[in-house]
Amino acid sequence: MVTGNKVIIFDLDGTLIDSLEDIAVCMNQVLKELNLPYYEIEEYKYFVGGGISILVDNALDKEISQKIKNEVTLRFKEVYDQKLHKKTLPYKGIYELLDELEKLDFKIGILSNKPHEFTVQYVKNLFSKYNIQEIHGQKEEIPKKPDPLAAINIAKRLETPCEEVYFVGDTMVDMQTAKNANMKAIGVLWGFRDEEELLNNGADFLVKHPLDILKIVNKK
Repeated sequence: MVTGNKVIIFDLDGTLIDSLEDIAVCMNQVLKELNLPYYEIEEYKYFVGGGISILVDNALDKEISQKIKNEVTLRFKEVYDQKLHKKTLPYKGIYELLDELEKLDFKIGILSNKPHEFTVQYVKNLFSKYNIQEIHGQKEEIPKKPDPLAAINIAKRLETPCEEVYFVGDTMVDMQTAKNANMKAIGVLWGFRDEEELLNNGADFLVKHPLDILKIVNKK
């Protein structure tokens, strides 16, 4: 049953906001404090996207103890949560895209694997002028993407069948989430991963600039 509602759900990091440098700097600070190997900023493109636990796993040697992993996780949260980071900003064209989506009466949601309190904080700071009806980060009681539960819940709250919803993201986790939820997957090429990864994980569309999304969602 077609409802006529227009719904689009965005990933946050690598899709709406460029947060890579701030995440990398904070994690490198923690790794240096603990005398562990650290990385170039660009290397973090392949560490992020799955939440803090995956970031920590990717940044540490596979043989590292769980005790050290826990210590890195807790310290990273402390360092990263000290303030809103000045270099974390929306990608060029994102504000213009959101302006146009609101003109088209789209209902907008955000679903991130970033911890929920961080997600809400960044959305409030950077997107307060927009009527973003559903904002969800990682919560203990809800499985992380690519599990589809959170995305499905957003569709239900916005009273729209999943097959009518667009899901926009920059990693395989986002494309898998869209496929698992039976949503239309839009992969963005300005984020943390490349075209091959997005296509291999189910992207229905690829876009090079935020405003390219309008050409997709305006199709009849």
